[in-house]
Amino acid sequence: MKKRNKISAEFSMSSLTDIIFLLLIFFMLTSSMVQINVQLAESNSKTVAPSDLIVMMSQDGKMSFNGKPVSGSSLQSRVNGELGQMTNKENASISIVAEVGVPWRKINDVIVIAKNLGIKAHIATQPVKS
Repeated sequence: MKKRNKISAEFSMSSLTDIIFLLLIFFMLTSSMVQINVQLAESNSKTVAPSDLIVMMSQDGKMSFNGKPVSGSSLQSRVNGELGQMTNKENASISIVAEVGVPWRKINDVIVIAKNLGIKAHIATQPVKS
């Protein structure tokens, strides 16, 4: 009688899937805690983009729309109201003027509002420091 000494070539995937699942959970939790601090771009260009609507944001959380104070929740309705009064709606654009230190999330909220209304958004740059 012959003894069969066959080596099994099977590999258990259960431990590998557990590790991948734990890594997925780890990266999902840590990515929500990461804060993105993006500095405003600098430019030496003298070209100014034409803009009908201007949103100014300060580091202390204050926001103004066309020179008048506005809250973040009422910004979309104010922009929509201004768009209703414009004659050249298809070429309308929003210029976002934000101080250094304004969280990127707040700037992104204004960009999303512009996208929802179908208008262009420009972020103003700082002049290059010499």
